[in-house]
Amino acid sequence: MEKEVGNGCSSLAYKLLFSCPFGLSQPQLSAVFDESYDRIPHSDSNLENSISQIWDQRVQKNGSLFNGKKFRYGGYSQKSGDGSKKESYVCLHLGLTDYRTFVGTNLNPSWETFLVASEDDPTQCRHTSSPLGNGAIVETSDQKIVLLQRSNNVGEFPGHFVFPGGHPEPQEVGIETHEYCKCSKDSELVNKKVSQEMFESIIREVVEEIGVPATSLSDPLFIGISRRVLNVRPAIFFFIKCSLESKEIHQLYSKAQDGYESTQLYTVSMIEVEHMTSKMPGCHQGGFALYKLMVEALKKN
Repeated sequence: MEKEVGNGCSSLAYKLLFSCPFGLSQPQLSAVFDESYDRIPHSDSNLENSISQIWDQRVQKNGSLFNGKKFRYGGYSQKSGDGSKKESYVCLHLGLTDYRTFVGTNLNPSWETFLVASEDDPTQCRHTSSPLGNGAIVETSDQKIVLLQRSNNVGEFPGHFVFPGGHPEPQEVGIETHEYCKCSKDSELVNKKVSQEMFESIIREVVEEIGVPATSLSDPLFIGISRRVLNVRPAIFFFIKCSLESKEIHQLYSKAQDGYESTQLYTVSMIEVEHMTSKMPGCHQGGFALYKLMVEALKKN
């Protein structure tokens, strides 16, 4: 399913690429990692050349920039047996990209010129880097939702409210190039490791960004894929329960490993989150929309 939503400002608009209100556990979410899902270079050489030009300009301004590898979102497929929750599952189609290409395509001032006129999302975005981000709606034991306010030093959406998250990392699976898969005796094993990284990475991000121990977190449930309309940035979202109360989380946040990425942690009600969405990146607005669909589905069930 696809649904596009906006509030009159494209930078705060999102598109739900897939919604799974009842959530999928790790065995129900698989991944296929293959070079067929890599970015296709644009036929306009000037546009292609702008990628390295923009990267070089960014590096000159900020020498600490690192061109790390990222998984590229290339779509998904869905299968189900009798339509029941247990038999439904999703397979993510993932290629390989890097931060440099992300900066030069999705974050390019001319990012819209990289798009192809198509209703099919992977086709429309075939020339963009589209690194797969992730986010978690973390619910505390006293029924609050964890939000972070981004630091003013970050590259994207400084000062905005976000859910904890970041990226699944190819390096965590030992992937640097597609040669890793070609040399592997068992591509199924590679795909299994990649799908595990989808779940392990979001736990890692939550632990590092808000400072809670992994033992306080439930197994993540995959609830869908959101994409912001501005520079077509995709992200997968999960729902996680935390066994700690808001007060305990606030105390732990001061010692969070990646606390420098944010300036403040909030634990707020669902209604309060609704009021804060106007200052969220579009993909995170979409993440909240996925959470609301989950809450509504559970009420009806």
